[in-house]
Amino acid sequence: MSQKKKTFQLLVDNTYGVLSRIAGLFSRRGYNIDSITAGVTADPRITRITIVTDGDDEILEQIEKQLRKLIDVRDIRELVPEESVYRELMLIKVETDKASRQTIFSIASQFRANIIDVGPDSLIIEVIGGTSKIDAFIRLMSDYRILELARTGVAGLRRGSEGVVWFDD
Repeated sequence: MSQKKKTFQLLVDNTYGVLSRIAGLFSRRGYNIDSITAGVTADPRITRITIVTDGDDEILEQIEKQLRKLIDVRDIRELVPEESVYRELMLIKVETDKASRQTIFSIASQFRANIIDVGPDSLIIEVIGGTSKIDAFIRLMSDYRILELARTGVAGLRRGSEGVVWFDD
């Protein structure tokens, strides 16, 4: 069976330890988490968690079933790429000198990235986009010395208003 990536969106009770319980489920069963993001929704009682994971069909089905069993999980859906919007934020610090600075500015401009800090020997660049855009930017910056890099992980929502979940309790 071939490995696939799948993105799950969970709506969970905004309670102490919920993220730890979800991560623990993956850890105990030996499942991999490629990316995990969490944040409170418009309803402060609910947290939205986006998890990108991989495995064969059987493993991905098991992951979904196990997540559904957790008491704090109110809703779980797959975010299908064609029906969803994904974004990730990356901050990357690159070593620069006078000779390379302009080229890096030009590359950043092509990616609609923002230079958010300019130091005497480095730049910090903010890149927002899909994972493939972030990966492509890193590949281009690998010609320079990457000093530090931080990625938020994938956040995503389904397109349109169909399937929006409301909690009345």
